Amino acid sequence: MLSKNVETFIACDCDYEQAKTVLFGAPFDSTTSFRPGTRFGSSAMRGESFGIETYSPYQDKDMEDIAVMDSGDIELCIGDTEKVLAQIEERTRIILQDGKRPMMIGGEHLVTLGAFRAVAEKYPDVHIIHFDAHADLRDDYLGVKLSHACVLHRCWDIIGDGRIHQFGIRSGERAEFQFARQHTDIHPFSVEDVASTVKTLVGKPVYLTLDLDVLDPSIFPGTGTPEAGGISFDELRRAVTCVCSCLNIVGCDVNELSPHYDMSGVSTAVACKIVREILLAME
Repeated sequence: MLSKNVETFIACDCDYEQAKTVLFGAPFDSTTSFRPGTRFGSSAMRGESFGIETYSPYQDKDMEDIAVMDSGDIELCIGDTEKVLAQIEERTRIILQDGKRPMMIGGEHLVTLGAFRAVAEKYPDVHIIHFDAHADLRDDYLGVKLSHACVLHRCWDIIGDGRIHQFGIRSGERAEFQFARQHTDIHPFSVEDVASTVKTLVGKPVYLTLDLDVLDPSIFPGTGTPEAGGISFDELRRAVTCVCSCLNIVGCDVNELSPHYDMSGVSTAVACKIVREILLAME
């Protein structure tokens, strides 16, 4: 049984036995290829979450009325990426075995692979909905297969063709886009097709992975690899609410906040609000 963290994300303080969703942090950024710092994302979100309200006027729901527990950050080792992924996988597996939904806050995007391994083990027919600026479909990055630039390719290795649905992608190698056209369901540049995709996934287990750099850097500069041409906050809010309120979300993550690149705190506040909307939509 997991214990509550001392400092929790706002209102995520129910006991483990009563929790439907269990939140945890994965403070890891050792494969970051541009600007490091996402290891500080989960702790920043916890602290700054108390600057937003528990009530969402968008959904007319309140965090005080749902059962979420924040189990804190995993104490991840340094220097062994595969061991880090195994630690994340084990935390996720515990939560799933206890009949609860895992929600992870990164960290760089590679942390998704650890959580997804456990999810796919329990739900072998799972689909992925992926919001991101980057395709993350390289087979390797500078000769390394365990990289944030390869995470969706590694997930594809597990579940194969037609079960990864990508939105907002606007950056990647030519080979990544060619791979996506053959093997994933890619919707580049926007989230306009989310609702139609959701209709095809009703009743199926779905894992949601959200790289916050899908947002335009004018809205969200606090990230390691900012990419111009992104979507707005409200576009993302509507998209994740549609996904999480309509589908069977069996696990999810929000990653790639690097708080110290936005000393105004706005990026962290944006991340907190998106986490709140996801948690409320899933209940």
